[in-house]
Amino acid sequence: MPDRTFLTWPFFEDRHRQLADRLETWCAKNLPVEHHDVDDACRELVAKLGRDGWLKPTALDPANPAPLDVRTLCITRETLARHDGLADFALAMQGLGTGAITLFGTPDQQRWLAKTRAGEAISAFALSEPRSGSDVANMEMSAVRDGGDYVLSGEKTWISNGGIADLYVVFARTGEAPGAKGISAFIVPGDAKGLGIAERLQVIAPHPLARLSFDNVRVPASALIGKPGEGFRIAMSVLDVFRSTVGAAALGFARRALDESVSRAAERKLFGAPMAELQMVQGHIADMALDVDAAALLIYRAAWTKDMGAARVTREAAMAKLFATDKAQEVIDKAVQLHGGDGVRKGHIVESLYREIRALRIYEGASDVQKVVIARQVMGGA
Repeated sequence: MPDRTFLTWPFFEDRHRQLADRLETWCAKNLPVEHHDVDDACRELVAKLGRDGWLKPTALDPANPAPLDVRTLCITRETLARHDGLADFALAMQGLGTGAITLFGTPDQQRWLAKTRAGEAISAFALSEPRSGSDVANMEMSAVRDGGDYVLSGEKTWISNGGIADLYVVFARTGEAPGAKGISAFIVPGDAKGLGIAERLQVIAPHPLARLSFDNVRVPASALIGKPGEGFRIAMSVLDVFRSTVGAAALGFARRALDESVSRAAERKLFGAPMAELQMVQGHIADMALDVDAAALLIYRAAWTKDMGAARVTREAAMAKLFATDKAQEVIDKAVQLHGGDGVRKGHIVESLYREIRALRIYEGASDVQKVVIARQVMGGA
């Protein structure tokens, strides 16, 4: 069983502890799912998570508006990731995909949220482009005003849920000013005319990803989220909320790797004694446990700070994501080493964790970008 003593920390309220207990029970009954067809698996997971109420924290409830509870999101992602990386992915993209609508959408736009929170619609966040990943301000996709509509043209890539999403929040250049100040955000239905799947992208941990083409995709002006030129600020505000949860998913992977390693050390015998008696093995386990706890402290500090009403948690969230994802990679690598040949055997849980963790150090702000963000915050810059 994973260490759950962190739930006694003062970052949490009783409702968080109760949620963790209920979700643990649900995961034991429902996860993992079969991943052979990743599209069908994601659809199944979104439907199950929505049916049983686990998607409710991912977006605003228009009937009862309240700020997102980032601690709930982090506990949920950590727990799901520990059981099934694709389940974590399915939940996370529902939140990220609708984050702009939750934070900046009109009441009419927020009607989408009833469907995404119920698992009846799949959402996606379309920001990255072939020549502007980390450099968001350099995006080329355009949105040109044409009477009562906007016409979107260009490409987006590495889009999670690309090809299966019912709605995309798409960022495009509207030209109010150069660079970041000339970008706007739009809601684009998945069946919009001119929206195509240019390429399905295969990665080491199978997830539904795609490169999307926008061939004069026409959307009404009412699809604009916020005001023209506010897209960059909207995107950064969404990432400010959800970046801590990426660290939480990494923490879930790391906890599972630690648990598997402790079991391995207790059960496996080397040189006539359990592996656990070897001091080198004990040293690895100690390092792994230290990194897990340190990551948890940074993640739940960031989540608690946001939930207490901080306008921005840019520094805290960047630290949490950077440390948790980088250290989870190290923890999982140690787990592979402790498992020997089994650690690289296809289908073994440690092997799957090794493939799952790598992307988290890239998406929603690569580790190198997080260092720049932290440095600017520390030095008082933008």
